[in-house]
Formats: sequence, C-alpha cells, structure tokens
Amino acid sequence: MAFKTDIEIAREAKKQPIQEIGAKLGIPNDDLLPFGHDKAKVSAEFIRAQEGKKDGKLILVTAINPTPAGEGKTTTTVGLGDGLNSIGKKAAICIREASLGPCFGMKGGAAGGGYAQVVPMEDMNLHFTGDFHAITSAHNLLSAMIDNHVYWGNEQEIDIRRIVWRRVMDMNDRALRQITASLGGIANGFPREAGFDITVASEVMAILCLSNNLEDLQKRLGDIIVAYRRDRTPIYCRDIKADGAMTVLLKDAMQPNLVQTLENNPAFVHGGPFANIAHGCNSVVATKTALKLADYVVTEAGFGADLGAEKFMNIKCRKAGIAPDAVVLVATIRAMKMNGGVAKADLGSENVDAVKNGCANLGRHIENVKSFGVPVVVAINHFVTDTDSEVEAVKEYVASLGSEAILCKHWAHGSDGIQELAHQVVKMAESDMAAFHPLYPDDMPLFEKIETIAKRIYRADEVLADKKIRDQLRAWETAGYGHLPVCMAKTQYSFSTDPSLRGAPTGHSMPVREVRLSAGAGFIVVICGEIMTMPGLPRTPSAEQIMLNEEGLIEGLF
Repeated sequence: MAFKTDIEIAREAKKQPIQEIGAKLGIPNDDLLPFGHDKAKVSAEFIRAQEGKKDGKLILVTAINPTPAGEGKTTTTVGLGDGLNSIGKKAAICIREASLGPCFGMKGGAAGGGYAQVVPMEDMNLHFTGDFHAITSAHNLLSAMIDNHVYWGNEQEIDIRRIVWRRVMDMNDRALRQITASLGGIANGFPREAGFDITVASEVMAILCLSNNLEDLQKRLGDIIVAYRRDRTPIYCRDIKADGAMTVLLKDAMQPNLVQTLENNPAFVHGGPFANIAHGCNSVVATKTALKLADYVVTEAGFGADLGAEKFMNIKCRKAGIAPDAVVLVATIRAMKMNGGVAKADLGSENVDAVKNGCANLGRHIENVKSFGVPVVVAINHFVTDTDSEVEAVKEYVASLGSEAILCKHWAHGSDGIQELAHQVVKMAESDMAAFHPLYPDDMPLFEKIETIAKRIYRADEVLADKKIRDQLRAWETAGYGHLPVCMAKTQYSFSTDPSLRGAPTGHSMPVREVRLSAGAGFIVVICGEIMTMPGLPRTPSAEQIMLNEEGLIEGLF
C-alpha cells in the first residue's frame, strides 16, 4: 500500500485563516501580526497583558535515543495536541522552528509527519517568518563590531588571541569550522583564527529562547562575553556597544509565531536551539504565553530524554520558573529492534527477542525522567510493520517499571489514533502526581554538576577533563558564574559519547573536550567527545532531492 508523503498531506490541508486560530485562544485580530493568511506573530503587548493569569498544565514530550529507524517525537507532540482537543480539552502545541542545516542535510524538517503535522509545512521548514535570519544577523553584527573595534584602535584592549565570539550561519558547512580571518593586507584588519558555528548553536539563539521580554533580551545580550584582555579580564557585548542594535534586529523575532495543525488547532512555533549542542527547547515566551491561554500545553525537548528532557528540566524550567505535570516518552518498535541489534534492512520482520533486548534504552530513559519527580507514560509510535507480539513485549516491559505504554496511531489517523494517550495524560496531569525537582542545586560546583549528569543520566563511571578545563571552571566560579546550570553538548545517538554504542551502556567514560561560558544565556556549555558545533552535510544530502516541480510546487521536503 502506497502512503502519501508528508508534503503531499500538508498540501491538501484545509487551513483556517490565522485570525480564526488566534480566536480559539482569545487572541484579538489586532494582536496578530500576519505573515500571509496562515501564520502570524503574537504582539508583545498582548503577551504582557496575560501576566497574572493562571497557568494550564504543561506536558513534555521526549523520546528514546534517536536511531535511523525513526521515533517521531514532533509527530507525537502534534498528534497529542490534536488528541487533547478532540476529547474536549483546550490545548495548544509549542515546538521549535526548523533549521535549514538539517533540513537540507540528513534530519529533515521539524513539522511532524503523516496526519499529525503543523502547517504551512513548506514555510516552517524554510524561511518561515525570518526569525533565524534575524538571529544570524544579530550574532554576526556583534562579530563585525568586535573586529571593527580592534581595527579602530582597540580601546577595550582586546587580546585578539582571546576573542571567543565566533560567527554563525544556518547551514551545515564543515569547511567553515575553523578559518583564518582578515587576510589581505592592512586595510582588512588583524589576521586571526576564527570559525563558524551553526545558528542554532548561537548564544543569541539561546538568549532569545530564554528571555522573557525585550528588556530581558537586551540585558542578556549585553552580558555576552566576547573576548578577554591580556590580563584575562572579560570584555562584554555592552562594552562593544552592540547590545542595542542587536535588540533592534531581534525585536520582531522575539514575538512567538502562531500557526495551526492539520486539524486546525493552535500551535506556537518559536526558537530552535539544537539539543545535542544547545539546550533544545522552544522559547520561554512562547511556552509561558501558551500556558496562560490554554488548559493544556504540549511541548517537546529535542532528541532523546538524556539530552532534551534533561536540559528542559535543568535549564528551561529552572530559568523560566515552570514545571511539567507529565512526560510522554516516545518509542517505536523499530527503534527497539535496532537497539536490540537488528540491522535497518531487517526491521520489517518480527523479532520479539530483539525488541526485548532493545528495551533497555527505553527503561533507562523512564528511570531518568522519574528521577525528576515527574510521572511518565510511553507512547509507542505505530508503524505498519509492528506486530501485536512486539507491541505487547514493550507494554509488558514498561509495566514492569511501574509505567504504562500506549500504542498510538496518530501518524495514520490523526487525533483519532491517539485519544487513549490523551486520556492518560489528562489523568496523570489532573492527579497532581508531579513533584518536580531539578537534578542538582544551583550552588553545586560546576564540575560536580557535570559529574552528576554524566553519572546519573548517562551512567558514566567517570568524567575525563584535563587540568586546563578544571581550572577554567574554577575561574568561572570565582568570577561569580558557579551558580549556572550546565548544558551538555554530546552525541544524541547514545548515552555515551560513542554514537555507535546503542542500548543502555555502562562502564564508559565521559571525555570533556572544551567548556564555554554563555554568560548571557546563563549556562556553561560542556562539549564532550567528538560533537561538532558546526555539523557537516552527509554523503547524500537531502538537498539533492529538494526542487520545484513543473507546477512550481516544492518537492522533496520531509
């Protein structure tokens, strides 16, 4: 049986005018800033007026470690939002915007799939409302102003060997990871080593996603450390006098984007930090606005729960003063088989033993999520090749851990295929079972925070960090940054730093290669193993299949 592609399904959507979607949440037309007929930004004035209103219930969707078999976290997030609305609840969805890098690379877009999608799918996966371009521009404005400051006399006495602010672009381009800038003579400045990160790894992205309003945004931008002097004292963005202009560039980008699902339910799509190299959550302002407007807000955290959910709990919830009422952990039978040792080519054949062997990865994530004091339910994202015996094996395993696994068919049937999960989520959230607490206190030393995550979440035996890294962490503590949470940058494919090590490995070490202070965002980035803050394109990038057809319609997006 042939199935329609995501883009074919999205193109057939019967969208409602965005003003009608806003009305479902009580947003007046005058407070919607439309981008065409099917997407709009919500005004800062309206958001400010919602302060003091009671919050709805917050549901976090996370997943097992991703595999080439696919898990469908965003698809489940969208499906659950539709499912909650279909059983009579007033629900909204909060997800991240898509980065062009993975969209044209290997991962694809970020709008869900099948009959659980957010539309307009093409716009969301491409330029959307221009937020990422604004973030890229603001980031690189600061880069240009740093080099310009040095060129015109260097009043701040920047040591050009200690400029820590890199440039960014929203594309996977390994050739730009390390560059030499300002070559070509005196007129071009002072030659130095530099490099590019992908925009979703930018501290400006993290700052926008953690700021509450424009005032908070400008303060955080001003707090960015861009370089150091010869005496190692820091130089801030405000010292370069770039924070005001950067805020101007980000003024519109700070306002959340409102779109709709295929079933015409409201969805906020705003911000997009990666979870393997950044904190992996949509914006605080979008989530907190949705909580004021809906009874249930379904949001997601990027990649597996060891990265996305951990950062959602320890960074976003801590910074925003919010807490999840329930967690949905997405898994697939196919992924269980891959974790159990089955090759991708053989996933279509029934293999109950492999499913049982692969459940260890799922079990580890369940234990980790529960350690934050939040109840968890497993959503088995259904594939047509799944057999009843395989599904039952997962259900039995999850039950043995004191939780429940529910088969969900939202990809094929939309809200009708996920109502059982919706009812269970309501039951969990309304029972007030959650007693949320972060994994570590603010006053724990930075290296101990790293060890706590490595040992309790990744199950590593030890953290390997040389004296230079430990000294740097202690120096930041002395400078007043010891209270910050840590943001682990590591492979999403494994609990370890070895992406090929599937399942639930133990006895491994966690090598820390580099640490970076994101003083504006308010966390320490800990780069582990071989993770790159500028990804590269795969051997056969998705871009090769993306084109306009004879009718002028986009083909190849997924």
